[in-house]
Amino acid sequence: MIEVKGISQSYKKDASHLILKDVNLKIREKSITALIGANGAGKSTLLGVMANNIKPVKGEVLLEGQDVTKIKPKDIAKKIAFLKQTHHLSIKITVNDLVEYGRFPYSGGRLGDECKQAVTRSLEYMDLVDLKDKFLSEVSGGQRQRAFIAMVLAQDTPYIFLDEPLNNLDIRFSVEMMRIIQKLVHELEKTVIVVLHDINFAAAYADYVIAMKDGQIIGEGTPTEVVTPAVLNPVFDHSFNITQCEGRPVCLYYDPVEGCLQEV
Repeated sequence: MIEVKGISQSYKKDASHLILKDVNLKIREKSITALIGANGAGKSTLLGVMANNIKPVKGEVLLEGQDVTKIKPKDIAKKIAFLKQTHHLSIKITVNDLVEYGRFPYSGGRLGDECKQAVTRSLEYMDLVDLKDKFLSEVSGGQRQRAFIAMVLAQDTPYIFLDEPLNNLDIRFSVEMMRIIQKLVHELEKTVIVVLHDINFAAAYADYVIAMKDGQIIGEGTPTEVVTPAVLNPVFDHSFNITQCEGRPVCLYYDPVEGCLQEV
């Protein structure tokens, strides 16, 4: 379990401007938790604090009952795989080489048979075997994102943090990526925490949604509980129209003609 207890974070030494403000949270196991909110809400910062990449000014994060600041980085990397929002590589690297990076916490760069098998399994799971010798610059955006997910899989951690994995993907590949994330949970029993900008993707695929604004959690619960005008209007400073589709809430980003749509 990952538990966030009273976390506050500031990028200024005097803590005069808090990015996170007394955040308390328990991550649900073997499920998809989506963090939503406007730019600057603190979503990516919260991921960084939970992974011990960013030191909080107050509070603590417990990883399976232990303060993350007291766990060796190598050991955290065996528990949490973190795919950041920007992961552009300036070096020429193949898909296979990228996936091998996921084994670094175990191999230190020298892959034994067990690590090589883990890499092969990850490539197979992500349907990348035929592309493994291709350079990242030679594959499509969707294939490249799958390669990064394969690297995360090779890391073989129970927790996976994804910071805006749908960035720069079109609808087809965005849907494919969310379905892959669902498979990681349902088939491999991973616990995934994902930052999403598109509320409808969060509503359609997440098991649990956390809405943030100004470094605080404004609402949390199932998509039906969170994707409502009562929660979203103040979070995004916008009036939302919500309908339902196959038991899931759907946001309509326009003002419908009066009487043709009822808010839920």
